Amino acid sequence: MKKVVGLLIVSFLLISCQQKIKTEDIAKINGYWEIEKVVFEDGEEKSYTVNESYDYFEIGKNNSGFRKKVMPQLDGSFIVNDTQESLKIRLGNDKVLLDYDTPYAKWSEELLEITDDKMVFTNSEKREYHYKKATPINILGNGKKTK
Repeated sequence: MKKVVGLLIVSFLLISCQQKIKTEDIAKINGYWEIEKVVFEDGEEKSYTVNESYDYFEIGKNNSGFRKKVMPQLDGSFIVNDTQESLKIRLGNDKVLLDYDTPYAKWSEELLEITDDKMVFTNSEKREYHYKKATPINILGNGKKTK
């Protein structure tokens, strides 16, 4: 019985101490992000060690914006196209949801964690997408700094 009570107390503490995402943290989504791994519902993981594309997020003060794929180049620049997914941030029930909209589909992802260099989403299929902040690649820049 003592073990059960102890387990319940520890579980309660872990759940109640979980970091909540604050409204001001939403601005941290802006920028270039590189997928690091996907964790599936059964716990299986797929790691991405090399990425040919990054996700670029831009969210304005009205909590709407877009996500688009960009391809980093060896000189620190990015190749972009006009394809993007519109998104809106929805806050409620202690959750931060990103609602995406394209001409072909609509879906939502829940933001589970955000820091200056890490971001985690989950989708309706219970897949967790782990991102790390991306930095430009610059091996051809002859010492020049990238922006």
